[in-house]
Amino acid sequence: MSEVLRPSAMPFSAPDDYVAEVAPPGGVPESALWFVFRESRLLVGEAPESIALPETHDPRALGLDPLRETQYLGRLRGAHLFAAEVAGNAEPPAGWRWEGLRALFGAMDDGLFALAGRALQVVDWDRTHQYCGRCGTPTAHKAGERSRECPACGLVVYPRLAPAVMAMVRRLPDEVLLARSPRFPPEMYSALAGFVEPGETLEQCLEREVLEEVGVRVRGLRYFASQPWPFPHSLMIAFVCDWESGEVQANPLEIEAAGWFNVRALPRLPQRISIARRLIDAVVRDMIDARP
Repeated sequence: MSEVLRPSAMPFSAPDDYVAEVAPPGGVPESALWFVFRESRLLVGEAPESIALPETHDPRALGLDPLRETQYLGRLRGAHLFAAEVAGNAEPPAGWRWEGLRALFGAMDDGLFALAGRALQVVDWDRTHQYCGRCGTPTAHKAGERSRECPACGLVVYPRLAPAVMAMVRRLPDEVLLARSPRFPPEMYSALAGFVEPGETLEQCLEREVLEEVGVRVRGLRYFASQPWPFPHSLMIAFVCDWESGEVQANPLEIEAAGWFNVRALPRLPQRISIARRLIDAVVRDMIDARP
């Protein structure tokens, strides 16, 4: 591919100058940056020209009471980072607002935006693992690592991650296979994608998903890039591959429409916050450049 991506260049990927840690240095510092969430919405400053995070020793100083233990995330450019969650009906303090992460893309500092995605996943994991999935006993944080442990049966749970494979299928010389889910905005198409099942390799998942969703067999899989996706806890792993056989038949249980598109006449595509758009752009650019 003509586009070589640094891992940290993808939205939601940890920046190069971030140091991940679990235990804060001697407790909560006097001044730290906080990712405070109300459900999936982040607390940011109201000033539109500069998206700010709360800088304080404790969200309670702003009148916000965390529902659970706060989570230490580490350091970015010397600043200590924490995450917390407040009640779903919590009002923002004066001068602040609740905002979804997608709306902050391009408006917020790139490093902080990436770590907001990490913070949301940690908060969501902590929220959904307060009780043991084996015996129902309340769990507790395990010292020294990002995990919760059941004091009764010893079950240890770590932040959940759901790997999903994305496939950009080419049919040379100038067509790509795109599809749309019923959940997409009107007229938007994207690359095919699906979650990895137990016992599958990434390659097997890709081949199965493409065949299940559109009835096409592929060959020549090549890795493109990966992206953390905090909605709520996925890891997107993107590949390029070539059509081998089969006519496109959209599976109505998963796909609303699918078809071959000429690289010079593409439909509405996803925003650049997603790896899908970067994958499509890179493949299309290479195919156009390869034409005489």
